[in-house]
Formats: sequence, C-alpha cells, structure tokens
Amino acid sequence: MKIAIQPIGKIHTPYQEKFAIPRQPGLVKSATGVIYFEKEFNDPNYLRGLESFSHLWLLFHFHQTAAQGFKPLVRPPRLGGNQKQGVFATRSTFRPNGIGMSVVEFASIDNHNKQLSLTVKGVDLLDGTPILDIKPYLPYADNLFDAKSNIAQVAPSLMEVEFSAEVQGQISKLESHYQNLKTLIQEVLAQDPRPAYHKATEPDKTYGMSLFDLNINWQVVNQKNIVVSVQKK
Repeated sequence: MKIAIQPIGKIHTPYQEKFAIPRQPGLVKSATGVIYFEKEFNDPNYLRGLESFSHLWLLFHFHQTAAQGFKPLVRPPRLGGNQKQGVFATRSTFRPNGIGMSVVEFASIDNHNKQLSLTVKGVDLLDGTPILDIKPYLPYADNLFDAKSNIAQVAPSLMEVEFSAEVQGQISKLESHYQNLKTLIQEVLAQDPRPAYHKATEPDKTYGMSLFDLNINWQVVNQKNIVVSVQKK
C-alpha cells in the first residue's frame, strides 16, 4: 500500500546547507523559521487557536537527502560517527520515508497580502524544507520526566565562541539586515558543528558555513571556536 502525502507549506530558515544545522531543535534558540503555506492550505482557519500553545510539533520531509536512499544501519554523531545503530534507533535523515519531527516555539501568525505564514523559533530545519503537518505540543503528554536514553541523555557540552574586533565590525554592518546575527552565529558554533572525525585532527583548519546569504569562517584554537570572517557571498 502506498500513501500519498502533500506538503502543506515550506519553511524558510537561516540554514542554507546541512552542515552546521544543530542536531536537535531548540539548541539554537535564536534560529527563526517562517512557514509559508501552499495555496490549498492558505486559509487562517487552519491555524485558528494555535496561538494558545507555546510550542508546536513540525513534521517535515528530509528532501535534500531523500534521493540518497537509506540503510538499516547508520552512524550517529553522538556515538562519534564510528559505531553503527539501527536507523529506527536514531534520528538520522536517511530513513525509509524521510520523515522528521521537531519541537519549535510558537512566535506569530501573519497574513500579509493574502499569504498565510507561521513564524517559529528554535528551528533545526534546512531552508526550503517541505512541512507535512503541524501539531500542538502538549506538556502533560509530551514531556515525560521518567523517559530514558542510553545514548543521548543530556545535551552536548557547549564550546566557547570568540569574535575578533574585525569580525565584530563586520557583524555590526550586517545586523540591520540580519536580526540577532551575532547571537545566531554564537549559538550555532557553540554546538561544535564539525564532523566527529575532525575533532581530534587538523587543528589549523578553517571551517565554513552558510547562514542566510552569508559565509561564516572559523578556526578551532585551544578548544575555542574563533570566528575569523563574516561576509556576504
């Protein structure tokens, strides 16, 4: 049996590539996403009452990796990228149906020029990700205090992030167009987005990531992420 699923909209986020996207939602609280609804769902009645919830579940499609297929075993980053785990025991993007889920914070609903949109915070989704469904987060049912995990019991430790005076000047010129840019960069790099196999090698390597239409470059020095440039592409 095949099931047809129609996206209800697409989300626009700062993340232009998979690299540097936080591994879980809510870790980068300043990352904002805006969902624009497709024509069939561009009706405010679909969202009536949604503002009474502080957080929401987003169900979405891993569209960028779907064509690469899936395997029964994957290498979770939290296991250092060296140990294999069953795909259903992970949150890997390489899944049989390519469905992901994230808890995000509700921000606002807008209906500008007859285009319905929903703004959320703490996103971990690639720009342009198709949204399949939205559900309210229910604290009494979804927040299980006795839940256990032997792999990822606590959030990963954070790295210190530093900006040179030159980089601070670059950011100051850009922040009028990119709200909370410095905070966003700091929160993303604090998660240490490097691949697991890079963390013990290449100490002089310069890393790069894309946020919005900006290139951000940094180096790791004495276990600190030092931002060396922030420039438009």
